[in-house]
Amino acid sequence: MIHVGADEAGKGPVLGPMVAAAVRADSDALPDGIDDSKRVKPARRTEIAETLRRHDDITVGVGIVPTEQIDDPETDMNSLTVAAQVEAVASVAREGDTVVVDAGDVSEARFGRRVREGVSERADIRIEVVSEHGADESHAIVGAASIVAKVERDRQVENISEEYADYGPVGSGYPSDPKTREFLKRYVAETGDVPACARRSWSTCADLLAAQEQSSLGEF
Repeated sequence: MIHVGADEAGKGPVLGPMVAAAVRADSDALPDGIDDSKRVKPARRTEIAETLRRHDDITVGVGIVPTEQIDDPETDMNSLTVAAQVEAVASVAREGDTVVVDAGDVSEARFGRRVREGVSERADIRIEVVSEHGADESHAIVGAASIVAKVERDRQVENISEEYADYGPVGSGYPSDPKTREFLKRYVAETGDVPACARRSWSTCADLLAAQEQSSLGEF
């Protein structure tokens, strides 16, 4: 039976976009080794994502939320996660499909309702939505989406790393990554601001900018 699965990657990083993915397929068509993307080794994730994209009977969709949208004070991460999944699902779903989503809200029911309504408005189709926490672990179709989202998110970070190569490695983009923190610290020290790829509304960036301002004031 054909289902659609949706999940996202990159909710918490301080660098780069959030990426959602949707996969529409019969479970029998999915390759072996699918799981929550965090449990799959990077090389295998890439192989699986490429297989999914090449398969004639599998459809893959992606939704990307850029940093400037994440920094918009008029929105929030729950709404952005809904919007990203809606974009991805709307690009692959068909009338009457059952869509299983990894809930990005404390309320599974609310998240599912918002995705269902968003897809209806965006694509003018009616779908059924099953919304669960940890769906990428319990549903292979959602695990497949989580892998596609992670691989695309990693590709975006690689592009950032190339663009900002003069400031050193950017790391994973997560605030806990020493390489990411060092990259931001170096960039702010040399330019006086955070790079366009950074989520300036995150506390990591705000703290660095505050420290830079204090340092500048101390020079007078």
